[in-house]
Amino acid sequence: MKKEIFDDYATAVAKRFHLTLDEMFTSSRRQDLVDARQMLYYLCMERPIRISYIQRFLETYNFKVTHSTIIHGYNKAKESMKTDTDVTNLINDILKSTNV
Repeated sequence: MKKEIFDDYATAVAKRFHLTLDEMFTSSRRQDLVDARQMLYYLCMERPIRISYIQRFLETYNFKVTHSTIIHGYNKAKESMKTDTDVTNLINDILKSTNV
């Protein structure tokens, strides 16, 4: 069940950022990719989905990430929500569109 939720969030985030899942889950540090992944971490952790599950689900896309990277990304997304209403609106739109 958590995997379906993760996949719904990943698909919705990729769509909003005009990315494919393959693009989103590359090791590139391009800012739009980093922002998309951080938003995904935020959505998953707020659900709540455990970090170990998030790591396992990312590995199904051949994307390895550390525990601390997920926490850092979550915190960055949370900070962005406090200072940027566009980020808050985007997350709310994704939550509405996923029906999870």
